[in-house]
Amino acid sequence: MRILVDMDDVLADFDAEFLKRWQERHPEKMYVPLEDRKIFYVKESYPKELQNLVEDIYLEPGFFRNIMPMPGGIDAVKTMAQLGLEIFFCTSPLTAYKNCVLEKYEWVDQHFGPEWTNRIVLTKDKTLVKGDILIDDKPVITGAEPTPMWEHILYDRPYNRDINRKRLTWQNWKQVLDL
Repeated sequence: MRILVDMDDVLADFDAEFLKRWQERHPEKMYVPLEDRKIFYVKESYPKELQNLVEDIYLEPGFFRNIMPMPGGIDAVKTMAQLGLEIFFCTSPLTAYKNCVLEKYEWVDQHFGPEWTNRIVLTKDKTLVKGDILIDDKPVITGAEPTPMWEHILYDRPYNRDINRKRLTWQNWKQVLDL
């Protein structure tokens, strides 16, 4: 079985890194706590006048490289591989990819080892990637293929809880995947 695992806010805690940097740089400005977020894209959760400041944070060098792992995610993915599942990291780079692409590779190397960098699939269209399951926090995934080959299992986040779909955390993944 081939399992595709998204990185940002599934394996890597993008939201926590963003909020930490936001509060360091802009302590006087409002912020949107993760629990209150209703929109997938963090930038769109902020008023128009703050969106450039939001983008500045996640576009800066070191942002993606320094994101902390989601608790339990690394162990879960390594256990999946030990159980004989074929694991690939299926992640979408930012359109302004200058730091993002390299740092995603560095993140995987740092947390999984260099041999795991061969398992990275960078794509703007995940519907084109062949797999059995895609674990992703994005509520709706669209692309060139109207019916992807994989089953979309939601990684549980506050902004996707209105979607009625099978959902997973790194604490219940074995039960959700029936392993």
